[in-house]
Amino acid sequence: MVQLHKMYFHYRELPPSMRVLYTGSLILLGIGYCFAMIHVFTSHAGRDGNPGLSVDDLVIAYSGSQDASRLEVALNGPMSDKLDVQEKANIVAWVHNGAKSEEWDQVQGIFADRCSMCHSEHNPHLPAMEAYEDVARLAEKDQGADIFTLIRVSHIHLFGITFIFFIMGLIFSHAFVRPVWFKEVVVAVPFVAIIADIASWYLTKLWPPFAWMVMISGALMGFSFAFQWVISFYQIWFYRMPVDAKRPRGAPKIHVD
Repeated sequence: MVQLHKMYFHYRELPPSMRVLYTGSLILLGIGYCFAMIHVFTSHAGRDGNPGLSVDDLVIAYSGSQDASRLEVALNGPMSDKLDVQEKANIVAWVHNGAKSEEWDQVQGIFADRCSMCHSEHNPHLPAMEAYEDVARLAEKDQGADIFTLIRVSHIHLFGITFIFFIMGLIFSHAFVRPVWFKEVVVAVPFVAIIADIASWYLTKLWPPFAWMVMISGALMGFSFAFQWVISFYQIWFYRMPVDAKRPRGAPKIHVD
């Protein structure tokens, strides 16, 4: 006999409208999470000059690079496809030569043609690249994400990801998973992981090996999301409760459609 909590209801005991609501939510959350992973990859991958996303890329993103400027890191990473090889080589040569103002005219046209349409004073979310003074600041040694940027992104992630996993956990709470402690761990993991993830952003600036925590906590969130999504979607429409499932005396009777 499978003992159930008196307040537990499986998906098949819920009205069809609620199952449709849960299904639509799962589909959109799943698509949104995939786009979020693509964004993370395109934002950080290649910063170390090698393809793919690595711990070194995360170290550079949060702690900075000892060997390159912010401009070079961006050209190796998220902006790598915006310029051709020769244009990129000209900018890197200018930076390595000291980013001198008297040589600005050699690269100014590249920034005007390739960068200024997005990197302008009219876009507060991206550093401006229209004037020499703006670009010269980016040619300085890369210090990684600044504290004010981390604070801004932290509160967005804390609110946003909490809502995502609250909704996911609420839907997943109707799934029949045993042992119960394992189900509770799956629900709790992403909330612990997001705290570890955000804390590791700041810690990586102090000690680069904390970038491993960024990678591990992100992986834990992803695995938890995938597990809850697959189990929930499957059980909403295809799974049937064990025939020996029973609630305590006085609890509502189980009715499976």
